[in-house]
Amino acid sequence: MRWSSSVLTAALFAFLAVAFWGISFVNTKALLAELTPSTILVSRFAIGSLFLFLFLIVFRYPLKLSLHYLPHLFILGTLGVFIHQWLQSTSLLTIQASEAGWMISLVPIFTCVLACFFLHERFTLKKGIGMLLALVGVLLITNPTHLSAFQPGYILMFLSTINWAVYSLLLKGLRIPLPPVSITFYMCLIGTCLSLPIVHVTRSVEELTLLSITGWTHLLFLGVFVSAVAYFLWAKALTQLQASTVSSFLYIEPLVTFLAAIYFLNEKVLLLSIVGGVIIIGGVLLSNHGLTQAKNRE
Repeated sequence: MRWSSSVLTAALFAFLAVAFWGISFVNTKALLAELTPSTILVSRFAIGSLFLFLFLIVFRYPLKLSLHYLPHLFILGTLGVFIHQWLQSTSLLTIQASEAGWMISLVPIFTCVLACFFLHERFTLKKGIGMLLALVGVLLITNPTHLSAFQPGYILMFLSTINWAVYSLLLKGLRIPLPPVSITFYMCLIGTCLSLPIVHVTRSVEELTLLSITGWTHLLFLGVFVSAVAYFLWAKALTQLQASTVSSFLYIEPLVTFLAAIYFLNEKVLLLSIVGGVIIIGGVLLSNHGLTQAKNRE
């Protein structure tokens, strides 16, 4: 089968989006040495909102929104932006970026479970075995035998995967009549507003004035490429490829995080974590194999 240039371009967009998201764990982990989680949240959301606003103005995307859809955006912004990013950034205070990257692979598992309950999708034996394998992989990664003590970051990261699964189903179910880029802007803006009450303004301003050049590089990358560009690339990929095909690129994210953490943070490579990560990926692929086939046949 010969792929058209538009399909190849869409695949490249999906790959770049996932690569940005994978590297974001490393950026956040590095920033935590200079900034508090709340300062990181409000700063990256503010940068992302400004970038998206300018992007929408320059390319004349619609911004007008009916008040009827404001509650929808508030829910999506709260779950997908504020809560999700707070859980992840706080979890990285006590766990490694590579471990967080492997654990994010559980998202398709929880999405599958929730879809079976709320969207009445079929639950098969293959899905069940895949889920059990993925959970075994997580237990290997979070095994306290290779740590001084079980870290609370694992629990927060685990909760973030469930939260993202809920957000994904809501995003699919709530039909907002705006381009994905416009929706992303409003979600990012809501995330900024929700972050303000948890920020100690004086302390955050002081932290930002003392932030190193390397720190600013990490923060700008999170704000522009992770919070804005990646969502735009993901939306563009979905216009050319099936949703199931685009979603399959998410399996690359843990590997990107793992390699970036070793290269940029010099994180220690634990054999048990590698084995656990491979088992997670295998379990996720197995549990979603039947669903992907069904979608492709459609």
